[in-house]
Amino acid sequence: MEMLSGADMIVRSMIDQGVKHIFGYPGGSVLDIYDALHEKSDIEHVLVRHEQAAVHMADGYARATGDVGVVLVTSDRVQPMLLPVLLPLIWTRSH
Repeated sequence: MEMLSGADMIVRSMIDQGVKHIFGYPGGSVLDIYDALHEKSDIEHVLVRHEQAAVHMADGYARATGDVGVVLVTSDRVQPMLLPVLLPLIWTRSH
């Protein structure tokens, strides 16, 4: 049985789900995931300049292609910046 790290499990899950692109901003707590992405997948990473831009890009990608839009950003200071962008998207999709 192959032993996988948490980062490897996340990357394998994304591969299994057919993820082709990730929009993100590397840092602190997600660096292991970025390492696993680089080593074990062909998923393309699109570097953004700001965390909110990642959400907008993933949303636009999902709307334009019908594929899943994935955001991967560090958790160090992100929640206050992402919630104003995520909540309206969640709201519009649930009604």
